[in-house]
Parts: sequence; C-alpha cells; structure tokens
Amino acid sequence: MSFSYQLYSSRNFPPLSNTLKILAELGYDAVEGYGGLFQTQDAAAQLKADLDASGLHMKSAHIGLDMVEGDIDGVLAIAKSLDINSFYVPFIMPDDRPTDAAGWRALGARIEAAGRPLKEAGYGFGYHNHDFEFVATGGIIPMDALLEGGPSLEWEMDVAWVVRGEADPIAWIEKYKDRITAAHVKDLAASGECADEDGWADVGHGVMDWAGIMAALRATPAKHFVMEHDNPSDERRFASRSLASANSF
Repeated sequence: MSFSYQLYSSRNFPPLSNTLKILAELGYDAVEGYGGLFQTQDAAAQLKADLDASGLHMKSAHIGLDMVEGDIDGVLAIAKSLDINSFYVPFIMPDDRPTDAAGWRALGARIEAAGRPLKEAGYGFGYHNHDFEFVATGGIIPMDALLEGGPSLEWEMDVAWVVRGEADPIAWIEKYKDRITAAHVKDLAASGECADEDGWADVGHGVMDWAGIMAALRATPAKHFVMEHDNPSDERRFASRSLASANSF
C-alpha cells in the first residue's frame, strides 16, 4: 500500500516546488491536488512542471462543484495534462447546505450529474466529507441522503472528520464499503493538545485507532490513501512522522 499527500496540508509553506522536493525525499510517490492549484492555465502548467521535476504523480484531486459545473472542459483538460485518476468535490459552503432529506438527496443528484462527463471519460468522481454531513438534520444524517441521491458517486472518506462529527468510522466504512474509493489518513490530538494546530495531530501520534481503521479500509475499493493535516506547524515533520506511522499499520 502506498500513501499520497494532500497538498492543501502545505498551503502555508510556499513554494510548492520545495514541498514536492521534500515529499520525494521522504519517499512519497504521489500527491493529491486541490482547486486552488488549478485556477488558471498558467498555474496548472507550473504545477505540471513542478511535478515532473520532482518525479511525483498527482493521482487524485479535489475540485470545486462550481468548477465542475462551470468549466467541465477545463477540468477534463487538467485531468489529461496531469494524468489524474480521480476527482472529489471537497466542500459545501454553509449557505449552500440543505436543511432536509430532500435537499441533501437533490444535492447528491446535482453533484452526480455535474461529474457525469468525468465518469464517461473514465475518471473516478465523488464526494469528500467533513463533519457537518454527520450531524442530524431534518431527522436524517446528511451523508446518507447525499449518497442516496447520487447513487453512482464515489466517496473519499475523511476519517478524522467523521470522528469529529461524532460518528463511528468503522461502522460507516462497513455501511458504504463498496462506495469508498479513497480515504484521508489524518489524526486527532488528545483533548487540549496541539491547540496551535487546530487540534489535529501527525498520523499515529493522536488518538485514532488507525491500525483498526486501515484494516477496515483494506476491504473497500479504496486506491488512494491520502495523508492530510489541516494546519501543521511544520510540513516536513508532519509528512515524515505520518508516513513512518502509516507504513506500520
């Protein structure tokens, strides 16, 4: 099993070329991109040059729903240029979140329809969760309704956000094990610790049972296991310690 790295983790440590060099030195072979890296053709071209120079590959990427709906030809061009395999819509702004089951089902159907050209072109396409999808709304759990409304959507499971949503990650893995094609591998610090890093921890240095979670994830179709920390104070420390831990699971 190989581990990727979500470049959003290093957004506060420019330049990107240096981050990619560090990751290659540490033994990563793949990264996951995010929408901010694809905003212009020049940015995408520079990203490709930096990836080529480092020897890393971008196997998956986060892409905003607005971009998928508004510029699908551009997204397809990015996919081809960077040889990306899978895309995941990563976030729904608070004002755009439904308040009942019908709304969440409709949102799932909308995301599925937006990504249909990507699926038809042979790319994986799905949704990436945070914690709000696991907070009961209108008598339902939003994540259930969203996946019901978009039955062909894949799921990139951010396991730590599931836990922050006070849900049982292994139960959710069992429930949707055929839909999970990627997972974010990140950890939560013990209560009161790592306040300067928003309560996140390096993988294997927090409170989550990653050995048990990885055992459950191995029974899914997941092919992208993406290291992430939402606010590390030291990118090299996070990347290094997390990869060492993950390789022991």
